[in-house]
Amino acid sequence: MSEIVIAATAAPAPARATRRAPGGLLAAAALSALLVLLPLAFTFYRATTFGLDDTIELVFRPLVGELFVNTLMITVSATLACTVLGTATAWFVERTHVPGRRVWAVLAAAPLAMPPFITSYAWMSISLDLQDFAGALLVITSAYFPLVYLPVAASLRGMDPALEESARALGCGRYAVFMRVVLPQLRPALLGGMLLVALGVLSEFGAFQLLRFRTFTTQIYAQFRTSFDSSGASVMACLLIALCLVCLALEFRVRGGARYERVDRGARRAALRYDLGTWRWIVTGGFATLAIVTLGVPLGMIGFWLTQEGAAAVTPAEVSPELLFNATMSSVGFGLSAAVVTTLLVIPLAFLLVRFPGRLATLFERTVFLAQGVPGLVIALAIVSLAVHALQPLYQSATLLVVAYAILFMPLALVSVRAALAQAQPRLEETARALGLNWTQTFLRVLLPLAGPGLGAAASMVFISVVTELNATLLLSPIGTRTLATQVWADTSTLAFAAAAPYAALLAAISLCASGLLFALLGRSALLGRDHNPALGSALQPVSEPNPQAASRQNPTANR
Repeated sequence: MSEIVIAATAAPAPARATRRAPGGLLAAAALSALLVLLPLAFTFYRATTFGLDDTIELVFRPLVGELFVNTLMITVSATLACTVLGTATAWFVERTHVPGRRVWAVLAAAPLAMPPFITSYAWMSISLDLQDFAGALLVITSAYFPLVYLPVAASLRGMDPALEESARALGCGRYAVFMRVVLPQLRPALLGGMLLVALGVLSEFGAFQLLRFRTFTTQIYAQFRTSFDSSGASVMACLLIALCLVCLALEFRVRGGARYERVDRGARRAALRYDLGTWRWIVTGGFATLAIVTLGVPLGMIGFWLTQEGAAAVTPAEVSPELLFNATMSSVGFGLSAAVVTTLLVIPLAFLLVRFPGRLATLFERTVFLAQGVPGLVIALAIVSLAVHALQPLYQSATLLVVAYAILFMPLALVSVRAALAQAQPRLEETARALGLNWTQTFLRVLLPLAGPGLGAAASMVFISVVTELNATLLLSPIGTRTLATQVWADTSTLAFAAAAPYAALLAAISLCASGLLFALLGRSALLGRDHNPALGSALQPVSEPNPQAASRQNPTANR
């Protein structure tokens, strides 16, 4: 079996002279990077105008110390909780014969489609005593643990099973195999997931605001709303950016320069799955409890409050059908507009990275990814200040809000669009050009059909993110414009749980449906993996001696 090797060889590509990217393509790619860089630069500029004495007085107030402790506590606690929960969930799904494994795999990823402030709404409506650190930790862990589960599960699926088999053959038990063999190989996935959770917690606003848990994000919003002076809020924003940069530096430091490539040759083999024995029912009960806490409670409480009258809540309020319809149309409209604009903005940069790689393209890419490491509230605040001081005609306009969405979620679209364009062979473009098609015709008739699923996945991710976005919408939405997210936040803030239920129900339904579309575009193997590899099955068949007579009977032309 070890002698069977399936190798794919490719003829060496002929050396080609380095091509220079067209000027128009460079300008379009630079626009994406400039849009991200502008609000960040303006944030630092506004912070410098606050004055040194005022900055020292603001930073060294006792309130800032309390905010720092709260932010640090919830970030560290939520990151550790998500790491343990996400890793355990991935291990039982990918490495055991737990009953209903495929169902639990989908349910474990589904909380990503449920906004944290919706989860806060559900738990608050059960008990207002959850408006503290414990409630914040419960909500954040429920919402963010899939960010660890998904990369760890993918890493477990792609891991070489021979290492675990060798460790077992040398006498290591299951615990020793996991700690000494599996866990070191999971380091990149674990650290990446932990970084996403930490940045998400630092950026979270809606859930903390509803739970009355004060962090830097809630104070930045309060500072801007009470004084309408962005300078002080910009100073606080710089402190929050510094915390995000610390998280990025720690992840880079811990990850180090170790290599984790597979060293085996041949077809991939399915990983060994352990039999849980009598523990399978306990593990199944744990998965059921996890599904109830992360999905059952939010959806169940939304359903409960849908059946109640407005007077049943702490604050009586009725639902306006007209407002519900307008909020739904606004959310869907902004989501579709931002999805189209964001996808179109990243196409030139993705094409530049794939077809004309270089230092300038890499610089543009890293600039765009800065938006992923900076809290959305900080970017939204910078855009508000920039519009007030330099772009007053765009202030509180739908155009500026869509641009803000594009800046926030450009990294999500860029990853998918770049991967899609990378799979399109350059020879097809060259052939189309040789046949007389111009660049526009080549893109529409060759590249677009090939990259269509990737573009659709990018647009779906942006749409989901925009529909559930709260920070930028609160600060930048035009006067009188309400979305489903802002209406849930407004009603929940006043404890009008029954009035918020229809908006929460529609928001959850739209997000889950869009997530289902994204799942279909990415393919079922993105979550469920594959239990059987057809190439492996055929490769492991016993090899018999060649029989010329049988070959001639199967192929009569062989002897001619």
